[in-house]
Amino acid sequence: MYDGSYYQLMAEYNCWMNQNLYSVCYAIPDEQRKQDVGAFFKSIHGTLNHLLYGDRAWMGRFTLQPFSVTAMGQELYADFDVLRAEREITDRQIIAWSSHLQSDWLSQPFEYTSNVDGKCRVLPTWVLVTHMFNHQTHHRGQITALIKQLGCDPGVTDIPWLPAISLG
Repeated sequence: MYDGSYYQLMAEYNCWMNQNLYSVCYAIPDEQRKQDVGAFFKSIHGTLNHLLYGDRAWMGRFTLQPFSVTAMGQELYADFDVLRAEREITDRQIIAWSSHLQSDWLSQPFEYTSNVDGKCRVLPTWVLVTHMFNHQTHHRGQITALIKQLGCDPGVTDIPWLPAISLG
């Protein structure tokens, strides 16, 4: 039986899916990964960069250790191997952080300034934490579609196949 919370499950799923996608993307030539194919963040590489940017922006807010870059959509790492290594570091941080979440903190209002429009917003913390994990899934779905179009198989992407889930 799985002993973690919803957010721990989502952190484990995030890490597992990122490992799977980066493994598939590793076999795709760099030029093809970076080719503008009309995706919201142009390319597979651009979308992988955006995912890391989003996670670091939200984690910076949640941990009070701000992550700042000049603009959303900015390329964080041009080198795929560096991007992958930084993704792995961030995924481990998210897993560790998720194991310490408390319901009293999650139920509090959370004030932040949006990187999309620069406006200050206040929402329940649990909504924003849920958004971070939903955002990951949304953009990984885009990457999955893009790599499928290249003839690559991302494998099963459903939570029940997460190795941490078992009856045993």
